[in-house]
Amino acid sequence: MVGEDLHWASRGRSEGDTMGEPKFSRPRTQTPTHPWKQARIDEEHDLKERYGLKRVGGMREIWKEKSALRRHRNQAMKLIGRVDSSEGHYAKEKEQILESLSRKGLLQTGADIGDVLEINVEHMLSRRLQSVVYYKGLAPSMRAARNLIVHGHICIGEQRMTVPGYHVLKEEEDSLQYSPNSPFGDPEHPFRKDLETMRYQDEDEGGSGADEATDEAESPTDEEAK
Repeated sequence: MVGEDLHWASRGRSEGDTMGEPKFSRPRTQTPTHPWKQARIDEEHDLKERYGLKRVGGMREIWKEKSALRRHRNQAMKLIGRVDSSEGHYAKEKEQILESLSRKGLLQTGADIGDVLEINVEHMLSRRLQSVVYYKGLAPSMRAARNLIVHGHICIGEQRMTVPGYHVLKEEEDSLQYSPNSPFGDPEHPFRKDLETMRYQDEDEGGSGADEATDEAESPTDEEAK
C-alpha cells in the first residue's frame, strides 16, 4: 500500500509539473499573433526610430506598451458594458482607473471612461522616461536621452533613474532633472551650450533645421563629460 501511494504521489507531481508551477505568473507581454504582417512590422520599425528604442530588442519594448494598453482598454470596455457602473463597486473601479491613467499622464483631468479607448501606443511611448527627458529639453534626441538615462545622468527628485522605459507620473515631471553628480548639471558645460544653440535654431527656423540636427545628435560619452 505504501509503495502504491508513493507511485500515485510521484505520478501526480509529474503530471502537475507539465502544467507549470502555479507560483510563476504568465508573462504580461503578448507577442503579435501574426508576426510576419508587413504593415505591422513597418509601423513598429517607424515607432522604434521615432522613439529611439533599442536597435536590437526595440520591438519587444513596443509589444510591452501594446500589452499594457490592451489591459487598460479591456478594463474600460468591461465597465462600459456594465449598465450599473454608475454606482457601487463598478463606480469605484471606474473612478480608480480614470484617476490612475490621469496620474500617468494618459488622460486629462475630468475624462470619461470612454476616453480610455482613445489612448494609443504613441501615448504610451510618450510617457516613457526616455521620451519625457527629450520633451523637457534635457537631451538633443531620443537616443541621446536613452544614453543619458542608462549612464545615470538623469534623476527624479533625489532618485537616480537608469530605466528608459519607466513611466513618468505627471506629478514627477517637475522634479525631473540632471543628477546632482552629473557634469551636465553645470549650465556652462559644452553639452548644455549645444542644447541651447539647438533650441534657438528651432525657434528661428520653426523646427525644421533643428530637427534634422537633433536626429543625428548623440549624447557625450563619459570621457567627453569629464
